[in-house]
Amino acid sequence: MTFHNPLILLLLILIVPIVLWYVKRHAIKEQSVRMSSIGSYKGGSKSWRVRLRHIPFVLRMMAFALVVIVFARPQSSNSWQNRTKEGIDIIMTMDISGTMLAEDLKPNRLKAAKNVAIDFIKNRPNDNIGLVLFAGESFAQCPLTNDHNVLINMFNSVDYGMLADGTAIGLGLANAVGRLKDSKAKSKVVILLTDGSNNAGDISPETAADIAAKMGVRVYSIGGGTRGKAPFPIDTPFGIQYQEIDVDIDEPMLKRIAQKTDGKYFRATDNKKLKEIYDEIDKMEKTKREVQDFSRKNEAYLPFALLALLCIFSEIVLRKTLFDRIP
Repeated sequence: MTFHNPLILLLLILIVPIVLWYVKRHAIKEQSVRMSSIGSYKGGSKSWRVRLRHIPFVLRMMAFALVVIVFARPQSSNSWQNRTKEGIDIIMTMDISGTMLAEDLKPNRLKAAKNVAIDFIKNRPNDNIGLVLFAGESFAQCPLTNDHNVLINMFNSVDYGMLADGTAIGLGLANAVGRLKDSKAKSKVVILLTDGSNNAGDISPETAADIAAKMGVRVYSIGGGTRGKAPFPIDTPFGIQYQEIDVDIDEPMLKRIAQKTDGKYFRATDNKKLKEIYDEIDKMEKTKREVQDFSRKNEAYLPFALLALLCIFSEIVLRKTLFDRIP
């Protein structure tokens, strides 16, 4: 059970000072009488009215608590339905090494890749998607999730310098494949984007591709960068200066990874081409997923309201009959 207005429940705290006031008030009212002997009163017992005289107050406090609960609007959420949606499990694996700052893609390779990937995520509302980053080492920035707002926030926080520099393609791919080992989806996909060649890590790209193939994971590999040379920003005492660097993408290796895993290799030489690649992957990867959706919430205040009315009515009846006071 949940509450639509949970803050109203804080009013229940008022019961504590009210009870303390009630106890103190009755303690003051009870006066003692001095007598020379109480022998004639020994063996006597209190009447049932005296023993039960606090019942009206208890009923009033119960009514107050129940009314507070009613105003908090308790709701039951036990209405669920199963339906079939299109969806797959995808791990997006992104290179964040220093060369991703080259500006042959605008504003640079890393930001261009992030922007296109975020648009891709927004167009796949039914998928479980995760994020693995790699440079000289690798780690999972976000596990598989259907909460795409969280995933997009994590994507936005990605930047160069989060990992030691280098390009551990094999390690990044192996990490991504490991995130899919418990997946029950019919289609498991890794989208691997890099702008270089493997020069770090303990796992070779071919070994990682073999593992992916055995686990039924399809890899779409993307080489990001123009052909020839690319402008690379360098900080100098005189501000940002640009140097032309060689674009060194190991395309044969990326093609082998795609072939081994029944995937496909793409080359993104500019922003438009990168967007087209993600659009093509989006069209290729569709499958059915059985999901459970919450359909509606049911108001559950009526039993509490009826109990509150019963407590109020009972208190009034008791005060006007059994516990009626003589003026």
